[in-house]
Amino acid sequence: MEYTVQQLAKLSGVSGRTLRYYDEIGLLKPARLSSSGYRIYGQKEVDLLQQILFYRELEVSLEEITSIIHHPDFDLISALQQHVQKLQEKHARLEQIISTVQKTIENKEGGTLMTDEEKFEGFKKKLINENEKKYGKEVREQYGDEVVDDSNAKMMGLSEDDFKKMQEVEKEFLEELKKGYETGDPASPEAQKAVELHKKWLSFTWPQYSKEAHAGLGDMYVSDERFTAYYDQHIEGGTRFLRDAIYVYAGK
Repeated sequence: MEYTVQQLAKLSGVSGRTLRYYDEIGLLKPARLSSSGYRIYGQKEVDLLQQILFYRELEVSLEEITSIIHHPDFDLISALQQHVQKLQEKHARLEQIISTVQKTIENKEGGTLMTDEEKFEGFKKKLINENEKKYGKEVREQYGDEVVDDSNAKMMGLSEDDFKKMQEVEKEFLEELKKGYETGDPASPEAQKAVELHKKWLSFTWPQYSKEAHAGLGDMYVSDERFTAYYDQHIEGGTRFLRDAIYVYAGK
C-alpha cells in the first residue's frame, strides 16, 4: 500500500512537516513523486519510519539514526531485537522511579514509613543507568566488570546524607580545580587540594582507591571527548590540567 504525506502522518502520528523535514535531510525519502509532485511512501518507507520512531524514543539523534538505518549492513530484525532490549531497560528504569514516587506519596500521606535509601533509590538507579549508557563500555574495559558492578552497588547503598555530601564535595572540587588552574601549576597547593577532593568524591562510590587507578582515570578523561566535555564545560582546558595534577599526586 502507498501513502501520501498526509496519509502517512495520520497513520504514524508524525506531522506532515516532520516527514517533509526528514526528506530534506535525507533521513526518510519517499519512494517516488506522483505526477502532481506529491511525495508517495511505500511499505519500505513505512518500516523505516517505524525504526526512526523507535530510535527517537531511545533519544538517539537524527544524525545518528540516519547513519544507522542507511548503513549497508543495517539489519531490520537485529535492530528490532535491540529495540526490545533497550525499551525493556527503559521500562525498568521508569518502573523504579514510579515505585519511588508512589512510596513517597504513601509516606507523605502517613500510610507507610519510607527510609532515606528508598527515597533516593530510583534516582540513584537512574544516575547509574545514565552513566552506564554514556561511559559504561570504556570504564568497564579500563577497570573490569567486577569493579564497576561493585561501584554501582556502593552508589545504590548511599544514604540521603551521603548522597548530598558527594554532591557537595563535587562542587567544592570544581571550585578548587578552578583556583588551581588559575595558578597554571599542577603541583600547586590549590591543584593538589583539588585532586584530594576529587579522590574524596570518587571514594563515595569506588570500592577501593589506588593512585594507579586514579591516574588511569585522568588519562581516560583526556582521551575520551565525552569526559573532556564534562570538565571543560566548567573550566576550559581544565581536563588536561586535572590529569596533570593527578599525575603529580600519584607520583607519575
